[in-house]
Amino acid sequence: MECSYCFLGFLFLAAGLPRDAAKRFHEVLSDKKPSAYMRDYNQLNGWSSDENDWNEKLYPVWKRGDSRWKNCWKGGHLQAVLTSDSPALVGSNITFVVNLVFPRCQKEDASGNIVYEKNCRNDTGLSPDPYVYNWTAWTEDGDWGDGTHQGHHNVFPDGKPFPYPPGWKKCNFVYVFHTLGQYFQKLGQSSARVSINTANVTLGPQLMEVAVYRRHHRAFVPIARVKDLYVVTDQIPVFVTMSQKNDRNSSDDTFLRDLPIIFDVLIHDPSHFLNESAIKYKWNFGDNTGLFVSNNHISNHTYVLNGTFSLNLTVQAAVPGPCPSPSPRPPKPTPSLGPADDNSLELSEIPDERCQIYRYGYFKATITIVEGILEVNIVQMTDVLMPVPQPENSLMDFVVTCQGTNPTEVCTIISDPTCQLAQNSVCEPVDVDNNCLLTVRRAFRGTGTYCLNLTLADATSLGLTSTLVSVPVPGKDPAFPSRVVNGALISVSCLVILVIVVTLMVYRKHKEYKPVEYSPGKVAKGKVLNALFNQAKATFFRGSQEKDPLLKNQQGIV
Repeated sequence: MECSYCFLGFLFLAAGLPRDAAKRFHEVLSDKKPSAYMRDYNQLNGWSSDENDWNEKLYPVWKRGDSRWKNCWKGGHLQAVLTSDSPALVGSNITFVVNLVFPRCQKEDASGNIVYEKNCRNDTGLSPDPYVYNWTAWTEDGDWGDGTHQGHHNVFPDGKPFPYPPGWKKCNFVYVFHTLGQYFQKLGQSSARVSINTANVTLGPQLMEVAVYRRHHRAFVPIARVKDLYVVTDQIPVFVTMSQKNDRNSSDDTFLRDLPIIFDVLIHDPSHFLNESAIKYKWNFGDNTGLFVSNNHISNHTYVLNGTFSLNLTVQAAVPGPCPSPSPRPPKPTPSLGPADDNSLELSEIPDERCQIYRYGYFKATITIVEGILEVNIVQMTDVLMPVPQPENSLMDFVVTCQGTNPTEVCTIISDPTCQLAQNSVCEPVDVDNNCLLTVRRAFRGTGTYCLNLTLADATSLGLTSTLVSVPVPGKDPAFPSRVVNGALISVSCLVILVIVVTLMVYRKHKEYKPVEYSPGKVAKGKVLNALFNQAKATFFRGSQEKDPLLKNQQGIV
């Protein structure tokens, strides 16, 4: 009897003594233990419970601040960056990506090895060894094998063996993802990607944690720990971009009256969960124009009054999905001795049907409507003729009109004919009367064809117009070629007449000699010949007939 008491006392003592038990995943990957409810309710397909044991001998665990972290990577500090496409609509997939950022001058080659970049100097200078980690040489070791046998080191932290897909020898990093009391293990290179379905995930912000290990001969070394928040919501994530033709700053939510505003709805759905859904966009623009419903994600609306308006958008998506199983009804009382539970048979004969779950997204904004520049036009272009032609600096005047408010600034950009390569840009203040009419003078570098972009602007708006400008040779206008042809024809005609007259005079002189005497008829003939000669001379040697356009003064030239 005494021995029995001693044995029971030994058992109680043993139960009270601490035992050197193996670490569990939640002890390694998280600062706090998740509740059993979180683990059971948020079941993730393909993930395992973090109550499993962690192989600390093969995957050592270092606490934060451990001095061994400083030497976990050769040649500098390695960083892991975790991102996701959160927020996610419940039922959709959310994807997490981990990227390793190597120290300066290091990169991953095509074989998965970490090498030094050529001709790159870091804090330690050029390295004589091209490799930071030559894992190819390690895998040639017989213990790593070719995937036909399992080594004790070819396993994950929970003891599951590595997969051997094509190219597995390039995967020299082990990534352990942890969330909602569950973990997922994956081999990878310098980047790893994991997706989870959020159908069973609790709404609200959640935490994803990742531990990264690298190969080290027949063991693994921790190199990084990273975590990030993600959000699961039952409302469709909606963003709206607003733009307007002459709006100067689309980010200030101030737009112009009497010009359409374009509203483009962007639904954040990276996993394409809503591709098969019927989506409706219900607009209330806040100006008493009623409710506008559309199936198009792009809409436009014109405000005709100045003021501040509250914009409201509701997005409705009918998401197809399986219908929930109806609860069995109680059996009907019957005097028959046959089977009473006919309802279960009735339910099994109902074919699978598709139901719809409605999800909604909301967007609200307050916008201000003001007056602004609505339209700009170039109504006339004229050459400015200079007293002394300057081929390298041709001037042109542009008569510009606008509608709306009066501008306070004019800007021009002179480019090549394709309007791609800017050659000159000028901005200057202007003072315009209520008629909104001004003349803009600009200089062009030589003859040719140019693209002119002209902008009138005020504090809230800007109007733009463009035109192609053909700059002629200085002193010439578009009618110059026809005048040259006409002048040439007249000159040739006069030259023919002159030759005939001179020939007749020479012929008479050599045929007979007579003393010169006064004769009115001869004088008249001489005057006629002189008049003809002078007319031919005047026509052939035409003087400059240039007009000075600057004498005609024009107001408002800038």
